[in-house]
Amino acid sequence: MKIIAALLVASSCLAQSGFKPLWNGKNLDDWIVDTPGLWRVERGTIIGVSPGLKYNDFLRTKRHYANFILKLKFRMIDSSGKGNSGIQFRSKPMEGSHEVIGYQADMGQQYWGCLYDESRRSKILAQASPESLAGLKRDGWNEYVITANGNHITLAMNGVKTVDYTETEPGIETTGFIALQLHGGPPLEMHFKDLVIRELAALNDSKKPH
Repeated sequence: MKIIAALLVASSCLAQSGFKPLWNGKNLDDWIVDTPGLWRVERGTIIGVSPGLKYNDFLRTKRHYANFILKLKFRMIDSSGKGNSGIQFRSKPMEGSHEVIGYQADMGQQYWGCLYDESRRSKILAQASPESLAGLKRDGWNEYVITANGNHITLAMNGVKTVDYTETEPGIETTGFIALQLHGGPPLEMHFKDLVIRELAALNDSKKPH
């Protein structure tokens, strides 16, 4: 009874904050599965296991999102020390490929906490400072908070802002799916849980941060 009561309280607090679960928490029905067999669900946690892929693989939401705050927890199990993963957002598929195009909240190697542009400009758009990553747990659970509102994007890891970026290039997608990545390369296991999202109305141009 105490567990049920705690779950009801947590659900009520989540609703009052405006956040909603990103997926059903039970299975992969709310996702587009790129490569069957790599992803599974255990006790509300999405687990992706790469045996050593030659390509990047993505678990993609069926819904598209434009302006939002996304919160989630993740854990990387990486025996090689070369593992890489990330959270895609405002993304779209690349025709004829496993690859996707869009922003990525990156993680792993030298990319922890930075904003990367996957398969579009193919570069780091904003690098996280060493100070902002002081609380990073390389082999434990971490929290990512991704905020995309108009042309303004911020990333925070474990409560510390790692990126504050304003998009200035015209023609960049402002909506798209959210996706979890298994990067090509050495074997890797990724765990994702507590994925919740709050959709936002876009900032007016006059109110956009400078």
